[in-house]
Amino acid sequence: MQVATQITFRNMDPSAAVDQRVHERVGRLERFYDRVMSCRVVVEAPHRHRHQGKLFHVRIDITVPQGELVVSREPASRHSHEDVYVAIRDAFDAAERQLEDYARRQRGVVKTHVEPPPARVSKLFPDKGYGFIETADGREVYFHKNTVLNGAFDQLEVGSEVRFVEEQGDKGPQATTVRLVR
Repeated sequence: MQVATQITFRNMDPSAAVDQRVHERVGRLERFYDRVMSCRVVVEAPHRHRHQGKLFHVRIDITVPQGELVVSREPASRHSHEDVYVAIRDAFDAAERQLEDYARRQRGVVKTHVEPPPARVSKLFPDKGYGFIETADGREVYFHKNTVLNGAFDQLEVGSEVRFVEEQGDKGPQATTVRLVR
């Protein structure tokens, strides 16, 4: 790491064991992204309840090229955070996931969803509940009213633009999912 880790304790006494655990977890962050510039960690015991122990809050600010990642684990939602080590573990697990996602985006390794090609309704038989779609390459693909998303079968007309997913059926190609393009 280029800059030392900064650890702040709030509403609690500093602890060498907690400090060591945080440093261990910060060291593990480099496995997910080796260009981390700085890391600030705040460990806080903000609430004191009569019927419960302290619920620890851990916030991690990680500075990376072109941005900053922030992880904040609120104690109110997790009673397991009465243990400071569990709160630290959960916060750093989330930080590792964020850092891994950031590294993927930087490398350009991000899943993209291919949009199905547009097509038009060429024949429609509303009384029988089916129709045909003409693809961009001139093929006709059968579809049933149950494959049209959001109950939009009644809104279809010959010439309506649709997107669909195709698969091979018993009698030829058929659309398994049809979405009306508005």
